[in-house]
Amino acid sequence: MPKIIVPIPNGFEEIEAICVIDICRRANIEVKIAAVEELLTVGAHNIKIHADCKIEDINSDDINNYIQHLSKQNLKPTTINRNIVSIKSLYKYLYKIYNIKNPTINIERQKIKKHIPNVLSIKEVDDLLNIDIKNHFDFRNKTMLELLYATGLRVSELVNLSINDIDLKNEVVKCFGKNSKERIIPINEYTINFLKEYISIYRIKLLKKNNTDSLFLNNHGKKITRQGFFKILKKIAKEKGITKELSPHTLRHSFATHILENGADLRIIQELLGHENISTTQIYTHIRKDLIKKNYEEFHPRSKK
Repeated sequence: MPKIIVPIPNGFEEIEAICVIDICRRANIEVKIAAVEELLTVGAHNIKIHADCKIEDINSDDINNYIQHLSKQNLKPTTINRNIVSIKSLYKYLYKIYNIKNPTINIERQKIKKHIPNVLSIKEVDDLLNIDIKNHFDFRNKTMLELLYATGLRVSELVNLSINDIDLKNEVVKCFGKNSKERIIPINEYTINFLKEYISIYRIKLLKKNNTDSLFLNNHGKKITRQGFFKILKKIAKEKGITKELSPHTLRHSFATHILENGADLRIIQELLGHENISTTQIYTHIRKDLIKKNYEEFHPRSKK
């Protein structure tokens, strides 16, 4: 067991954890809530094991020992990095508020091998979006999936849309991505027609007596959550016989891959997706190469000889 695991000072409660996240992370509310829960979990663990340690005595060696301890538990690099981010956020806050020395300045996150995300084929997307509309929930689901595939929005951006973010006349959607960066994305006419009908007819049925400008609502008339959306996506995919492993960003990845295959410029895709760095967008060129190789091996008459 390492000497120290960044002890949280006595009295450090949820409200202060929220302050840490607000100061150190610019993120949407769902991500902030998850980060607060992580930080509190780490904090509770640290108080229990290292109640007698003084936080100002911690140095970078202590924190590195803790990171090594996590690595020995065969945790994924992404899990370890979340711990590192939480610790860094805590010390940034303690330095800002209490002027406590920050030992995490030179602590680096673990390198993560780039994972090529799963994408749906065009046929699979067509199957997924071919929803038999029987009620207002079906129409909402159809509209959400059509909008995601039409724009490449992140799921967090989708569920945080307000009714005022949709410009039906000019056929665009305004969204706020990472670091609250605004971008304007065009919407095809097919999807616009679904949005018009959803907003004018079906959203009113979902709204009930609530007063909210959230675009997509759950069965309680409140803003749908990321978790709620993902449950809907998995349920529809199962009904359609789609067996690929899905993530909340599956349609976003499929959107980018399909428009790249059809000749879109990588810089345009970067702008549509809201990537700050072109290297993030370049992952889709790797997907395209993999698809080309797979098609070659499957359809070339001499590839299996």
